[in-house]
Amino acid sequence: MIKRILICTDLDRTLLPNGRQPESPGARATFARLVARPEVTLAYVSGRHRALVEDAIREYGLPLPGWVIGDVGTTIYQVHAGEWRHWTEWEQDIATDWRGLTADDLRPLFADLPSLRLQEEAKQNRYKLSYYLPLLADIGALQREMLRRLETQQLAAGLIYSVDQATSTGLLDVLPAHATKLHAVEFLMQQQGFDYANTVFAGDSGNDLPVLASMIQSVLVANADIDVVEQAKTQARKQGTMAAFYLAQGGFLGMNGNYSAGIVEGVAHYHPDSRVWMEQDHEQ
Repeated sequence: MIKRILICTDLDRTLLPNGRQPESPGARATFARLVARPEVTLAYVSGRHRALVEDAIREYGLPLPGWVIGDVGTTIYQVHAGEWRHWTEWEQDIATDWRGLTADDLRPLFADLPSLRLQEEAKQNRYKLSYYLPLLADIGALQREMLRRLETQQLAAGLIYSVDQATSTGLLDVLPAHATKLHAVEFLMQQQGFDYANTVFAGDSGNDLPVLASMIQSVLVANADIDVVEQAKTQARKQGTMAAFYLAQGGFLGMNGNYSAGIVEGVAHYHPDSRVWMEQDHEQ
């Protein structure tokens, strides 16, 4: 039987049904009952900043998590009794990558690149520099040039590209090299005593790929874009982690595998003992 399990899930178009595909009736309620189990620790892992995570929780009636990894992995909050505590241990862990500099200090490095448009100030933070860019931009060439400039300054940084399907806009984040969703989830696992056997991650987009292709048990929801599906499979095969990768198919409890239906399907795939919790709850 499962003693404890850490469920980490992305929000937009993973738990939140704000994509183009339909959500199965009752899927979010089944997810909520699953994560209400005393064995489950819930973490939201999102590109959103805190205020937007709180907006999503209110708008979609989501369960309050124990942890929030926000801003594409650059912030971690512990949530208890409705209070959010900023986890400074995490910022200390990633700060060394930029040698004491902040995102504001990095802006001049890219000011002359015409494809880049700074995102709103609310979407920036100390260790996250975020841009919009057109889908037609040469992403590969742009990333190579940006990395060259960062390396010249001896800054260890990563670039995370994804697409906002709702607005057909490219999103590009400049982060400390260790400030990825993957490293943040692994940091949380280590600090809270979880391992690969009792952690499940769910995602849908490009910025989830490092986790989806890692040794962490992961589920890609059925509504994911086909390009992300192919990239996730390719990277998982290359890294030899296909046993820890699951693509939601639909059919579990009569649901379609999209959004939260895909999350619970993935949890049941890796932890069959949890299926009885969801079957009983779904019938009720």
